Amino acid sequence: MTHTATPSDTLDLAITGMTCASCANRIERKLNKMEGVSATVNYATEKAHIQSIAGSTISFPDAQEFIDLVDSMGYGAEVERPLRPAEDESEHGEGASDQELDALRQRLVIGAWLTVPVILLAMVPPLQFLHWQWLSLTLAAPMIVWGGWPFHRATWKNLKHGAFTMDSLITIGTLAAFGWSLYALFFGTAGMDANSHGGPAGDIYLEVGAGVILFVLAGRYFEKRAKHRAGSALRALTELGAQEVTVCEWDEGSTSSAGSQRTVPIDQLQVGQYFIVRPGEKIATDGVVVDGHSAVDASLLTGESVPVDVAVGDHVTGATINTSGRLVVRAQKVGADTQLAHMAKLVEDAQSGKAPVQRLADKISGVFVPIVIAVAVLVFLGWWIATGEVARAFSTAVAVLIVACPCALGLATPTALLVGTGRGARDGILIKGPEILESARGVDTIVLDKTGTVTTGEMTVTAVVTGDGWAPAEVLGLAGAVEASSEHPIGRSITDAARAERGVDLEKARVDAFRSIAGRGVEATVDGRLVQVGRGFVDVSAGAFIPVVVDGALAGQIEVRDGVKPTSAAAVAELKQMGLRPILLTGDADAVARRVAGETGIAPTDVLAEVMPEDKVAEVRRLQEKGAVVAMVGDGVNDAAALAQADLGIAMGSGTDAAIEAADITLVRAELPAAVDAVKLSRRTLRTIKGNLFWAFAYNVAAIPLAAAGLLNPMLAGAAMALSSVFVVSNSLRLQAQRL
Repeated sequence: MTHTATPSDTLDLAITGMTCASCANRIERKLNKMEGVSATVNYATEKAHIQSIAGSTISFPDAQEFIDLVDSMGYGAEVERPLRPAEDESEHGEGASDQELDALRQRLVIGAWLTVPVILLAMVPPLQFLHWQWLSLTLAAPMIVWGGWPFHRATWKNLKHGAFTMDSLITIGTLAAFGWSLYALFFGTAGMDANSHGGPAGDIYLEVGAGVILFVLAGRYFEKRAKHRAGSALRALTELGAQEVTVCEWDEGSTSSAGSQRTVPIDQLQVGQYFIVRPGEKIATDGVVVDGHSAVDASLLTGESVPVDVAVGDHVTGATINTSGRLVVRAQKVGADTQLAHMAKLVEDAQSGKAPVQRLADKISGVFVPIVIAVAVLVFLGWWIATGEVARAFSTAVAVLIVACPCALGLATPTALLVGTGRGARDGILIKGPEILESARGVDTIVLDKTGTVTTGEMTVTAVVTGDGWAPAEVLGLAGAVEASSEHPIGRSITDAARAERGVDLEKARVDAFRSIAGRGVEATVDGRLVQVGRGFVDVSAGAFIPVVVDGALAGQIEVRDGVKPTSAAAVAELKQMGLRPILLTGDADAVARRVAGETGIAPTDVLAEVMPEDKVAEVRRLQEKGAVVAMVGDGVNDAAALAQADLGIAMGSGTDAAIEAADITLVRAELPAAVDAVKLSRRTLRTIKGNLFWAFAYNVAAIPLAAAGLLNPMLAGAAMALSSVFVVSNSLRLQAQRL
């Protein structure tokens, strides 16, 4: 089998065929029994990460041994292939995943058409006509057999390895109901007219079998749809970079313009080649500037809100944006060695490191199912020996199986999830799946990105400080007139502020001899006076102030800041009331970060500034190692890996695709209060799921002894089971009306 080469000490496999967390646990245990390796299998991402144990000499030149082991357990495996931009996803498993999701949706839709009439006929007596039971059989049989085939197949596969899961509960319950119904129809009185109808074999439970399959299929479909996007964060990162690059010939010993230009696909760019970056274009790859000067917007990668001035000799990073001048860059890193590729690897590692989803229903089923089967067998034997009536003994045993049918258990998670996510969508909170709710349960620390999350992410003029004899409007007008010819984002913010200021008319100003001076700022003659804007023209303290020099003298300073969103302070206060510890984590300067923290009520000791993307991941991991359950809120590519590492990742909908896809929750409203609502909704939905599971299981615990004692015939057992389902659904629907 041909596969992509992997590092000698690690191997990543894509696993198919897992239906619950216990499948992942079983595969993980088998892999860990192999000598010299340590393996983790993640059910959420459907991946196995295998690495050699320290001191082991094992390497992975061929993955076939591991693939064969997984195949022998009834699952599928193949070497995880690296994602590259512009690839045909269908060639790398995405098409197969689409087909699997489409097949599940088709099974669900057809199943609904088959099952709803069966439930109505059983539950609404006025709809029942002569021999209606045979119509129910005609509709229910394909649903129970074909609709439930994924569960039956998984049950058989797990049974061969001595394991029981939620699928086992579904199969046993539905086939017991179906088998009894067939017996009652063909050998009992269930299919006769009302006068002949009666006795222990006079009732059918087809609605039980078909209904359970339908509801659990719905839950499985929405779960699969959420997991389907597990690899999207990596694709979003790889697609962030430039797709084409203009390569040129360049002699660094010459000042002549670049010659012999040609545009090539990004994957053809090689280390040492020179390429041109025009204003507004993405920088193709990591390199060093050999000609030109400009301002580079690196906020997506570094979190720094202010564009960075670059000139000859400065290093630039791929996927950042050239905002103004033309640059010629020598490529230093390409492909997997770039910072962007490194960040993609960080996201992948963070996702793979998450613990597998452990569902309470699956934990229960591992012990519950064999106990129920044993009880049913003992009940059958006991009643047969005690009464000598096989029919009575079988009826009582079937009542035990039916009353233990996991309808309520199967509904507990999907109904609460559907209602909760629907409520979230209405409020602009998009939750990807039930495992996210589990992660939100114990969150006690919330890490907040600054730029675009707590602040607006846009530079604005906040103050003008003037010298003697100068008015603020006059200083702002002169600076705005000069910056009107500049393409720098800070310059544009000054020009916009000047235009908005009363008494300032930039169009009347006569501007001559404009020039941009690398490392200093811009200057021009405005109505006969030399006006210079920038820190390089006068000795001033560093900070958010931009000095304005007129005819060699300091006329004033303009403060330009990334302003705090009006709703941020109130949101931080509410997070504290909920018992969460807010931490500000940013790649921006320390002084800027502390100012923002002061304006929003975040403690100075909870400010981490000038943090690079890989350090953000380390900080989140450090908090987790100290016992904190961490939520991360961000919107930039620089936040993607940290969002994936956090126990709960929350992305602003106005942010980058990479951040959104790496996160567990996406906020359509790009405001911090929406993050507060997201945590509240997650906690409330999870509490509902836990309550549903408790009462569903409590129903089984209470009803099984009654059925075993012969106090519940199969009909009453089916009714009791239906009532437990009604309770679970009603409890879930309360989420729609509850106030967050």
